[in-house]
Amino acid sequence: MDIDPADLLLFARIVECGSFSLAAQRVQLPKSTVSRRIALLEAQLGERLLLRTTRKLTLTEFGASLLEHARRVAEETAQAGALAQHRQGEPSGLLRVSMPADFASQTMGLLMARLLRDYPAISLELDLSPRRVDLLAENFDLAIRMGNLPDDASLAARAITTSSIALYAAPEYASLRGLPEHPDELFQHDLLSLPPRQGSMVHWTLVRGKTRWERDLPVRLQANSPELLVRMAATGIGIATSTQLIAGELLRTGKLVRVLPEWAFPPVTAWAVFPGRRLMPAKTRVFLDLLQSVFDAQAGRTV
Repeated sequence: MDIDPADLLLFARIVECGSFSLAAQRVQLPKSTVSRRIALLEAQLGERLLLRTTRKLTLTEFGASLLEHARRVAEETAQAGALAQHRQGEPSGLLRVSMPADFASQTMGLLMARLLRDYPAISLELDLSPRRVDLLAENFDLAIRMGNLPDDASLAARAITTSSIALYAAPEYASLRGLPEHPDELFQHDLLSLPPRQGSMVHWTLVRGKTRWERDLPVRLQANSPELLVRMAATGIGIATSTQLIAGELLRTGKLVRVLPEWAFPPVTAWAVFPGRRLMPAKTRVFLDLLQSVFDAQAGRTV
């Protein structure tokens, strides 16, 4: 049986994207063409690969077996493209990167300017939205993600830096309300916090040496921007969580003071996450190397 590898590649893309429409956008073909080619492939093979409803796609048992072979075709195709790009004298192409907006504004301005200056054939597209993009389905080259990562065999990750998170308040707030001397006293204060990842209650974990304190806490303000939290704290309305990097300027100018200085949240790692290819495109490699060099230069300093 003579199966077209391009149809296997298309099948793998549909499974990665989870829909015919997204796959059609990714491979830049009309949705009708994608549907027709998969229908012809199923007819050629004599079995259904996908069960389609209005809400989702489900692999058949045969489709799941064939998917392993289709993914190998997709991987070999990606490696061929990466090899071709590696052979170019200059890294080039559109580099699509997702990262938190606060991370970009605090650390990435000079780095991105240097990338665009040193590699004129690279263009850069940044997604600074708080959502967690699907790198494969949405065709991103790299994402910066904070904290623990879920297991995903299709992705690779490199630790970039570690952030130390602590509590901060304005001197005006300290004068008016006083500052807690132990985490148990946080219940008596107005708290500004990142929203919980799960559940409805904000859960804080503070560490002092080997002592660990954990509680669900009521908060007055939740926002998914550490920079906004410290700026709100600087107005005197409460105690905020943030990294030293983001709070640093307000600390130096006396607009913030450290709260519970002997206590801190467990360190959070920033990861560069990218498709787990054996051959990385040159445009991604130079960005990742440049990113790593910036934080390596800050070795010994927590942010």
